[in-house]
Amino acid sequence: MSGTTTKRKIRLEDFHGPNLGYVLELFDQYKQDPESVDAELREMFNGWDESPQQTASVAVQAEGSVPSADKMKKIAYAVKLADDIRTYGHLNASIYPFENPGKEFLKLKDYGLTEADLEEIPASILCADAPQDVTNGLQAITYLKEVYTKTIAFEFSHVHRFEEKYWLKKMVESGEIFKSHTNEKRLSILRRLSEVEGFEKFLHRTFVGQKRFSIEGLDMLVPMLDELISGAVHAGTHNVNIGMAHRGRLNVLAHVLKKPYEIIFSEFQHSPNKELVPSEGSVGINYGWSGDVKYHLGADRQITDESTKRARLTLANNPSHLEYVDPIVMGYTRAAQDDRKTAGYPVQDEKESMAIIIHGDAAFPGEGIVAETLNLNSLKGYQTGGSIHIIANNMIGFTTESMDSRSTKYASDLAKGYEIPIVHVNADDPEACLAAVLMAIEYRKLFNRDFLIDLIGYRRFGHNEMDEPMTTQPQLYEKIRKHPTARALYAKKLEEAGYATKEKIEEIDQQVLDKFDAAYQKVPSKKVTQVHDIELPEIVINGLPAIETAVEKEALLRINDELVKWPEDFHVFDKLKRILERRANIFAGEQKADWALAETLAFATILEDGTPIRLSGQDSERGTFSQRHLVLHDSETGNVYAPLHKLSKSNVSFAVHNSPLSEGSVLGFEYGYNVFAPETLVLWEAQYGDFANAAQVFFDQFISAGRAKWGQKSGLVMLLPHGYEGQGPEHSSARLERYLQLAAENNWTVANLTSAAQYFHILRRQAALLKREEVRPLVIMTPKSLLRNAQTVSSIDEMSGGGFRSVIEQPGLGLNHSEVKRIVLCSGKIATDLTDKLNAMENKADSIHLVRVEELYPFPKKEIAAILGRYEALEEIVWVQEEPMNMGAWTYIEPELREVAPVQTKVKYIGRKRRSSTAEGDPNVHKKDQERIVTEALTWKNEGRI
Repeated sequence: MSGTTTKRKIRLEDFHGPNLGYVLELFDQYKQDPESVDAELREMFNGWDESPQQTASVAVQAEGSVPSADKMKKIAYAVKLADDIRTYGHLNASIYPFENPGKEFLKLKDYGLTEADLEEIPASILCADAPQDVTNGLQAITYLKEVYTKTIAFEFSHVHRFEEKYWLKKMVESGEIFKSHTNEKRLSILRRLSEVEGFEKFLHRTFVGQKRFSIEGLDMLVPMLDELISGAVHAGTHNVNIGMAHRGRLNVLAHVLKKPYEIIFSEFQHSPNKELVPSEGSVGINYGWSGDVKYHLGADRQITDESTKRARLTLANNPSHLEYVDPIVMGYTRAAQDDRKTAGYPVQDEKESMAIIIHGDAAFPGEGIVAETLNLNSLKGYQTGGSIHIIANNMIGFTTESMDSRSTKYASDLAKGYEIPIVHVNADDPEACLAAVLMAIEYRKLFNRDFLIDLIGYRRFGHNEMDEPMTTQPQLYEKIRKHPTARALYAKKLEEAGYATKEKIEEIDQQVLDKFDAAYQKVPSKKVTQVHDIELPEIVINGLPAIETAVEKEALLRINDELVKWPEDFHVFDKLKRILERRANIFAGEQKADWALAETLAFATILEDGTPIRLSGQDSERGTFSQRHLVLHDSETGNVYAPLHKLSKSNVSFAVHNSPLSEGSVLGFEYGYNVFAPETLVLWEAQYGDFANAAQVFFDQFISAGRAKWGQKSGLVMLLPHGYEGQGPEHSSARLERYLQLAAENNWTVANLTSAAQYFHILRRQAALLKREEVRPLVIMTPKSLLRNAQTVSSIDEMSGGGFRSVIEQPGLGLNHSEVKRIVLCSGKIATDLTDKLNAMENKADSIHLVRVEELYPFPKKEIAAILGRYEALEEIVWVQEEPMNMGAWTYIEPELREVAPVQTKVKYIGRKRRSSTAEGDPNVHKKDQERIVTEALTWKNEGRI
C-alpha cells in the first residue's frame, strides 16, 4: 500500500453482530439530531441514504426470502461466533514456541449452532472480506478460525475508532498482510538469521564467560528491524530512532547500525580500536571520557540505498534502567519532525521521523515510565505520528517468570488502555513476523498512531550468559536446550519446500563464519600493559568562555511594547490585561522588570538572535504561580494568542506546552529533544522543584553523566521552584543537594539566583552556549514568592549592561575592610530574608559582610577567594541556608570554603539542624526557625545584635 492511501468510506454493511445493533441505534439518533453524536460519527453517517431497517433486511435476507424467527436467531448466533473468533482467537493461536493451543475452541454447540445451520448463511454476513472461494457461513467460520489462530494473532477489539478497527479487520481477513515472498527474499531472511545466530555463537565461543545479553530466541528481531527501517525510508522518512535495553543490543548494533564486527570484538578483548573506526559518514560511535559497558552504547548510521534515499538511523544510548530511554527516543523523533525555522509553533511533519521502541516483556508492564510515555502518543506537544513498539518477549525477567512479574494475561496488555493495536507473533515463524511488520508500517502510514508487536520467543541462555538458568527454570530450559533455533527451523522449511538446497544453506553459513573470522583477525592483540587515568577534554576542563549577554536598551523597550499588543478583536481577561499593561508601563517608565518580565525579555531576545525555544512543564503556559502568561486566552471565544509569536524581528519558532502530570516522561522527552536538536534552547519546568524526584533516573543516568559516558552533549535547562515559605515539605525544597552531589567534571551548571537580571543573563548565556563544545545542562533553583518580591526587580540598565555574576556582594556592607570579622555566604531566597533583616536594623555594623553565591557549581573559587583576601581581620566564614544541615548546599560547599578560607579562619554553618523531612509542616514553626537563622547569621558574638 502506498503512503497516499485515502480513507475508505465506512458502510453499514461493514458492521456485524453487537456492533451492528449499536451503530443502527446511533444512526437513528443521528437522523433525529445530527449534533447529538460526535463529529467522527457524523462524518461517517453523512451520505448514508439507506434506513437501518432496509440495511438490516439486506444483511439477513438470503436468496430474496425473508428468514424465519428461528433462522434469524441462528444468524445472530453465527454473527456472535464470528465476532468472538475475532476477539478471542489469540487465546488459541500458535504464538508460543513451546506451547500448542488446545484443540477445542469456540464450539458450535455452545452457540446453539450446527454445521448445517452455518451452511445456510451467506459467507458475506460473517466475513465480508473472505476470499472468493469462501461462499457459506461454515466456510467463513473455518476461515476465520484459521486466520485468527495462526502463529500470528491479533487484538484490536479495544480500538474504538471505527475506521481504524475496520481497516485492521480487513487487513487480516482479506489476507493483505500475508505477503507472498520471492525466493530471493526468503534466502535473504535465511542469510540474516544466519548472521544473527552466527554472531552470537562466535562471541560465545571466542569470549567465554563474558556478558553479552544474547538475542538468541528472539533472532527475528533483527530482520524485523530491517523491514521496519526499509519501509519507513521508502515512505520518505529521513530519521529512524531506536530505543532498547541491553538484551540483543550488540546484535542490533552489528547488523542494523552496521557497527563493525572488529570494533565489537576489540571491546570484548579490551584492545585498542581507534584504527578500526570506519570513515566519517559510515557509522558514528561516540565515547565520553569515562565510557560505558559495550551493551549500553548507541550509534548513528547514515543510510544510502540504491535508489539514493538517505536517512539517519540512531540507536539511543541507554543504561541498565531499561525503559527510561523510551521518552528520550520520542523526544529525538519529535525534534526531527519539527521545522523550527519560522515564527510561531514549529511546523511538524510526522513523516520526517519515526520511533521504534523495543521493550522487555517484564519491563513493559513493570516500569511505570512505559505508561507515562504511552500517554504522550496523542498529546499535541509530544505526539510523533505513531511509534512502533516491539516487546522482545522471552517470557522471563532475569529469573522471574511471567506469573510472578505481571497481573495480566499478556505483557502487552497495558497498551490496550491507549487503544494501541496489538499483534502477537511467534518468533520461530519468520514470515509471520514480517507480516506483523507490514501491518505496523501500513497502520502508522495511514493513521499516524502507535502500533505494538508482541514478539514471543525465549531466552536461550541465562540472563547474562554467566548464570545457570537450570537452577531456577529446569523444565523450561530442558525444552530450550532441545529446541531448534529460528534459523534452523527456517532452513529446514525452505529445504523441504524446495526453495533452498542443503548445499546452499551450508554455503551461507560458511560465508557468514568467514566474515567473523576475517573481522577478528583485524583486532589487535590484548597486550595492554598500561592503563591510563581518565582524562577530560581541554574544552571541558577550561570551563565556560566569556559570553556577551547584554542587550541594547532600545531593543528591550521595543520588545516590551510588542508584548502588550494583541489583535483589536482579541479580548484579554480584564484582570490579566491590567497586570500585563501595568508590568509594561513600569518597564517603560521606571524601567524595572520583575522576574517574569525578565524571563519573557530573555526569551524574546534569544528568539531574535536566531535560537528557537521550547518550554514545557505542568502549567508552563500560565506559570504555576500565575506569573508567566506566555499564552493569552480570549475571554469571549477561548482563542489563544502568544505575543512571542509576533515579534517583529524573530524568524524562529517558540513552543510552550502544558505537559501531562508526569515528570519522568516529560523530562526524558525534553532531554531527547535537546540532544537531537542541539541548536534549540529547551527548558523543562517542574511545578514544584521537589516533584523532580519522580524523574531522578534522568538526572542521574542521562543529564548529569551522558557526556562523560557517551559523549552525548546537552544544553537542557531545568527550572526547579525552590524556597522555604512555610508551605510544607513538598513545596519548599527542590533538593538542591542532589544536583550538587552529582556535580563534577564541569558536567552542568547549578544556580540559585536572586534577581531578575541574573535570570535574564544566565538564560541568554545558556542560549549562546548551545552550538559550542563547552555546552552543558543548566539547573536553576527558581523562586516562588520572589517572583513578586521588590528585591528581585532589576533595572533595564542591569540587562542592557554587564552580564551574569556568579557572586554578588551586598551593597553598603563590607566597606571597612579592617573591621570585617565575619563573612556570611548564602544563596537564593535566604539572601532576601537576610537583606530584609538588615534593612530593618537602624545600625549596620562594619563587622559583617554578606555575599550571595549565585552560581554554586562550578564553584566560583577565584571570585570568593578574592573577596576573602580583602579582609585581613576576618575570623570566620559562615554559610547560611534555610534547608536542613544534611540538605541544601552545605555538605557540598563546606570543603570548598575550607579550601579558600584564610589560615586560622573558622568555617561555620547556620541553618536548620539535620532532618529526615525537607521542611516543617506548620507555618508558625517555620517562621520561628527562619527568624532564628536570620538573627543568628547577623549577630556577631563580641557586639551583640547589629
